[in-house]
Amino acid sequence: MKIFSNEQIYEGDRLTAQKQGISSAELMERAGIQIFNWLHLRMQGAQVPIHVFCGIGNNGGDGLVVARHLITHGYNVKTYIVNYSDKRSKDFLINYDRIKQTTKDWPTLLECKEDFPQIGVDDIIIDAVFGIGLNRPTDEWVKQLFQLFRASKAFTLSVDIPSGLHTDKVPENENDVVWAMHTLSFQTPKLIFFLPDTAKYTVQWEVLDIGIDPEYLYTTQTEVDLIGKYEVLPLYKPRDKFSHKGQFGHALIIGGSYGKIGAVTLASKAALSSGVGLVTAFVPKCGYIPLQTSFPEAMVISDAEDEFISNIKFDIEPTAIGIGVGLGTEAKTIKAFEDFLKANKKPLVIDADGINILSKKKTLLKLLPQNTVLTPHPKELERLIGSWKNDFDKLKKAKAFSKKYNVIVLIKGANTITVIGDKMYVNSTGNPGLSTAGTGDVLTGIITGLLTQGYDPLAATVFGVYLHGRAADITVEDYGYQSLIATHVIEALGKAYIDLFTQPEQPKIENEEEENQTEK
Repeated sequence: MKIFSNEQIYEGDRLTAQKQGISSAELMERAGIQIFNWLHLRMQGAQVPIHVFCGIGNNGGDGLVVARHLITHGYNVKTYIVNYSDKRSKDFLINYDRIKQTTKDWPTLLECKEDFPQIGVDDIIIDAVFGIGLNRPTDEWVKQLFQLFRASKAFTLSVDIPSGLHTDKVPENENDVVWAMHTLSFQTPKLIFFLPDTAKYTVQWEVLDIGIDPEYLYTTQTEVDLIGKYEVLPLYKPRDKFSHKGQFGHALIIGGSYGKIGAVTLASKAALSSGVGLVTAFVPKCGYIPLQTSFPEAMVISDAEDEFISNIKFDIEPTAIGIGVGLGTEAKTIKAFEDFLKANKKPLVIDADGINILSKKKTLLKLLPQNTVLTPHPKELERLIGSWKNDFDKLKKAKAFSKKYNVIVLIKGANTITVIGDKMYVNSTGNPGLSTAGTGDVLTGIITGLLTQGYDPLAATVFGVYLHGRAADITVEDYGYQSLIATHVIEALGKAYIDLFTQPEQPKIENEEEENQTEK
């Protein structure tokens, strides 16, 4: 699913109205009806007090459409105009006239705190005050209105975006924004739904199709894509009946130090479980016996040093390499890492201490093959690209870093983001159970494994992040967030692959003949 910018959304609205021969007011009607339908399906006429707060722009116009349809269907509705300016949009005025023709209970004008209504905890608030086009400072009394919404604890539904939020920056004060329990976003989700600094302003979100021109949606290139099952399915490489292990590559996992051999074991197991034909682990001597005994499917090469890696030499021809997990930062290890980068020409995934070494010696970044995949956790990312003021600053720095060094950078989080140049891919799978030791090593192994199987670096990263999160989503049903461990994610990788081709369950249609027979 594409995540459109504000400018692209406006262009989509304009083009849709032009191609479909409708006015912008008719498109607004369509959007408002979709919001109403969503509510009507869930409420079924329940007489819960509904407070619809409308601004005086197009978001407010959407709110007026919703309010009008709620009124005509007999709901207990009270409509308010949040009068923060003398200017009104054309489509707002059209729908203001329509609602006045629908009911004698005209919308109440709010102009200061003294005008605020009473809102009960069991009421419903529909927030249609500001939309994506917010371009002015919010008046103090309007901020107080938003604080009233939150203090009331009433169910709050935002239209398109929680009011007070911008799509490209973080609010200076969290009290200046509506805290929605649910947001119904038109046609496309907003990037702010996926960033830690702004995702908290809506507990849940949902996209409503308002009929934007399909050709425009399909052909428009966006800076951000949201990745789900149907985005990764085309990436999947099917296997031939007569295929053999030699066709699926040889992965090499380099890492480990005394006390951290488990990281290499996890990465190696994940690589093999992702589908590679062969996997070899390169570890210090202390890792030889643990790997050979705990993971018999792997081949093992050991360094001459017992407790850390001092010289990365091997006589195999790997297809792709993952390096850094549990590696340590001993002086000899740093030198071995540098020598390896100078000689290596294979596709590469770098994690953990590999990234920490790169952060200390930035000149090594110039040695990386094009589209090397870097998989830092947040603190490692900060060491790599520098500190950031907020999530948007972090994205800006990650994109600049990716372009400067021609690398792919992961920004790990609840919605892990893959950055390549100016393009970003937001992952939709995963859960808090992944917040445990070793899951990052597993991700490194999965991406390395996909690279080894012939996936290009971007596809390997996007697909790998998706599979990693989906495996966690599947296995968390058995273990819960607290008890999920990295090994569980590896064990569920097969189910994550199978899930790619699993169709949603269809509702059962009762056989009328059987039903009639039962009644007899």
